[in-house]
Amino acid sequence: MTNQQSLINFGFKFGRSGAHDSRTMMLPELRSLFACTQSSDGRPRYREQITELNCLGKPTSRARKLTAEHLVDLYGLSPDTPLFRVFRQLWDVRVEAQPLLALQLAAARDPLFRVSVPLMLELQPGEPLQREHTEAVLAAQDPNRFSPASLKSYAQNINGSWTQAGFLRGRVKKSRAQPQVTEVNVAYALFQAYLNGLSGQRLFSSEWCKLLDCRVERLIELARTASLRGLITFKQSGEVIEVGFPDFLTATEKAWLHE
Repeated sequence: MTNQQSLINFGFKFGRSGAHDSRTMMLPELRSLFACTQSSDGRPRYREQITELNCLGKPTSRARKLTAEHLVDLYGLSPDTPLFRVFRQLWDVRVEAQPLLALQLAAARDPLFRVSVPLMLELQPGEPLQREHTEAVLAAQDPNRFSPASLKSYAQNINGSWTQAGFLRGRVKKSRAQPQVTEVNVAYALFQAYLNGLSGQRLFSSEWCKLLDCRVERLIELARTASLRGLITFKQSGEVIEVGFPDFLTATEKAWLHE
């Protein structure tokens, strides 16, 4: 497995706190930001668009600054961060992939949000989810850590992101739905698993592929489609599977996998 420092270099985050203590994953804002920037832009350009040019239409300078900080915290917004750079390259491949793609990166960069993943994946389609269920999962990590008001706010933010990604439906009363999963999402999930030191069949049983809530057969089918579109390389011979990620990493970044 890849060591933790290398994973941090790739863009993963660890610890107990996360961006969902203040906002959701802000999919509408992310789409607006990417619509007025280029995939090659650096973090200063993203910050300029948000705080100075107000491309997201926030009412005050403080709101603009807080939005910029949140989006940087949750997504990185820097081509120097491999997880974000590849995410940004994949963003415009398919519009339908974007909600889940945003959630995939958010899950890699927010430890607080990751706590909710097992709860969501256990729910069956149509099964209701109350905010209190998410609060209970958060509280179970450290019963004395959060106030009731904080738990309520964090759970609302987390459930809001799951809703934006298509895992939940409903504004007040929420129930489990099935997100749209495309070959773009599978390519990104396989890349996330690869950065964690996995290869071959183990890529498809990783936590990053499990997040997509698909059967392995469907994941393999979508991986083939991703390969045909030139997003990744995929070869299968019997039970032997090879997945490659041409041009996703620089030579220096590839070396991090073996440190």
